[in-house]
Amino acid sequence: MTDVPVDSTASTRTSVPEGLTEAEEEELRSELAKVEEEIGTLRQVLAAKERHCGELKRKLGLTTFDGLKQNLSKSWHDVQVSNAYLSASSTLEDWNEKLTQSEAYKKTQETLSQAGQKTSAALSNVGSVISRKLGDMRNSATFKSFEDRVGTIKSKVVGSRENSTDLQSPAGSGDNPPQDNAPF
Repeated sequence: MTDVPVDSTASTRTSVPEGLTEAEEEELRSELAKVEEEIGTLRQVLAAKERHCGELKRKLGLTTFDGLKQNLSKSWHDVQVSNAYLSASSTLEDWNEKLTQSEAYKKTQETLSQAGQKTSAALSNVGSVISRKLGDMRNSATFKSFEDRVGTIKSKVVGSRENSTDLQSPAGSGDNPPQDNAPF
């Protein structure tokens, strides 16, 4: 805050206001000067108090962010207990109650609930069908033929490794054939 100087000469240039005597005007000017002096003193005291407050906060480790959080919390609390907020909240609660009790809301809620149940059942059926079809496919002659060919190729590749003198068997013994736990 800055001090705003008052031009006392400007008031002396004007004539005496109507209804005031010169003595009353002088008394008012004297009172005005005292009030302006008190305002200046109060500003100085306030500035000193603000500096002292800042020093205390710094010593306590309080930051500007902490003060801002505290101010926002207090302001939000003040809003929540204000008459306008309470009135608006009450109105919204009344509207919510009326809306959820309306026939249109109940019908929409029931329809969406049924749609959700039917969708869930349909997706479950689709999953069962896909699972069954994959099982049927695995048991089909074409898949069995493919599986046999892949197994033959695998045994030829793995068998050629076992017969090689440079390579060791992964199981550690060359006498036992490797276990075939592969899905093919």
